[in-house]
Amino acid sequence: MSSTRFTREELLSHYGEEVPDLFGPDLRLLIVGINPGLWTAATQTHFSYPGNKFYPALFEAGLLEWEIDRAAGMTDEDRAMFVRQGMGISNMVARATARADELSADEMRAGGELLRLLVKERSPRVVAVAGLGAYRTAFGNPKAKKGIQPELIGTAKVFLLGNPSGLNAHETVSTLATQFREAARLAGVL
Repeated sequence: MSSTRFTREELLSHYGEEVPDLFGPDLRLLIVGINPGLWTAATQTHFSYPGNKFYPALFEAGLLEWEIDRAAGMTDEDRAMFVRQGMGISNMVARATARADELSADEMRAGGELLRLLVKERSPRVVAVAGLGAYRTAFGNPKAKKGIQPELIGTAKVFLLGNPSGLNAHETVSTLATQFREAARLAGVL
């Protein structure tokens, strides 16, 4: 278990920062978050936060060779392993905030357009969006539900996942692992 800690002031100093996308040349499964949280910005690791279920779920799903320290963030070795698996991470909106509800609908729609461009450029087989509300707003589909979507983004299949935030009581590590496993099978990662 990591002993990484930040003061409130340290976290607040990361407002508006961006975290670079993570992917390699063999991108098959692109996982898209809503936007970076302040802890994510501080560690420069997507989905980084002590209570986030993202990395434990990926590990339980069999998509990671080892569990990544969700509080300390990724090491260079962790990043290499993640990319080697054919996976990548991006966000619907690049700027870090304390809460996703600080983002406007216009920012989400603009993020959807940028995601379309990224998918066209990188050609993943599957885009897995972690957050129903973000997808619904960004792509104007208010009735979208978890799982595979009938619409594509470019040539990529779209799979909607539950939000792995520790604040989301509707998802457990196991329910998320099942969703990640299904998206990974579609992408040819498993």
